[in-house]
Amino acid sequence: MARTKEFDPDVALQAALELFWERGYEATSMSDLVERLRIGRASLYATFGGKHDLYMKALRRYLESRSPSPIEILSRPGPALPAVRALVAFYAADSAGDVRRRGCMVVNAAAEMLPGDSEVTRVLDANWTGLETALTSALTRARAEGDLAADRDPRALARFLLVFLQGLRLMSKGSPEPGRLEDAAAEALSVLT
Repeated sequence: MARTKEFDPDVALQAALELFWERGYEATSMSDLVERLRIGRASLYATFGGKHDLYMKALRRYLESRSPSPIEILSRPGPALPAVRALVAFYAADSAGDVRRRGCMVVNAAAEMLPGDSEVTRVLDANWTGLETALTSALTRARAEGDLAADRDPRALARFLLVFLQGLRLMSKGSPEPGRLEDAAAEALSVLT
């Protein structure tokens, strides 16, 4: 007869996500995970696989649980350009308010795990491609609505904003000066006029 789990895997996964987000992959040992998740090593392996498997589950959980998600912000009803502006403002405010200086788990994963980890590469590429596609779509709509000049390239602008937003997240890890992020966001928004 199989034993029942004495822990909630969902709660344990969230605890792993928080630990990986705080420390990163390399600085988090299996002993750290056992201690934080409050489960035995054998249970951890049986439920989640190895450390890398657990990290990937935590990274996917992070991507699925962002609220509001960037796609959600860009998909709101109404004119498209205000939604793009709202996304940039959200990233700037959220980054400036990151008092724990954890940054974004996606950016952290990119800085720590790329280019050597093909599974992380696939997950991050899919995430960035999804955001780029949503931005391109919103900017194409903004151009059709007359809010973006007809000679502006929505895809090029989307790529610029994607790179800018990821850089904003990176800067939030070390920049205690919120004015720096806010000024950069204002400049980024100026390209949309």
